[in-house]
Amino acid sequence: MHKARAAGFDLEVDSAAISNEERGNPPDRRSVAEARRRGIEMHAHAARQIRKADFAHFDLVIGMTAQHCAALRRLAPEGAADRIHLFTEFADGIEGDVPDPWYGGEQDFIEVFDLIDHGVDGLLAKLQADAR
Repeated sequence: MHKARAAGFDLEVDSAAISNEERGNPPDRRSVAEARRRGIEMHAHAARQIRKADFAHFDLVIGMTAQHCAALRRLAPEGAADRIHLFTEFADGIEGDVPDPWYGGEQDFIEVFDLIDHGVDGLLAKLQADAR
């Protein structure tokens, strides 16, 4: 979100899971630590499950894995599937899924944050190009 503001965008960004397994839980402590190291606060975040209303509310729905995108397409109302994208579509030079660092260590979280940082740069560049 801070990169979007710095680029002059007024965006609403949210995060939601496919399942309700972690609903209400805070982010993993390793994720919070890496975010904080990068100047991002996540203390107010709690996991939630995606809702049908999200497809009407958001212009883009981005999955971190191909499996997430397939599940999102199954949940999406008619006409919303074209707004679903795999996150790495925006990360030049990176293909496939964003790896889940959950079962890894601190270095895995650092690498995923780096990948996401790169993808956010690509996403913002696309939004800037589309706005012209």
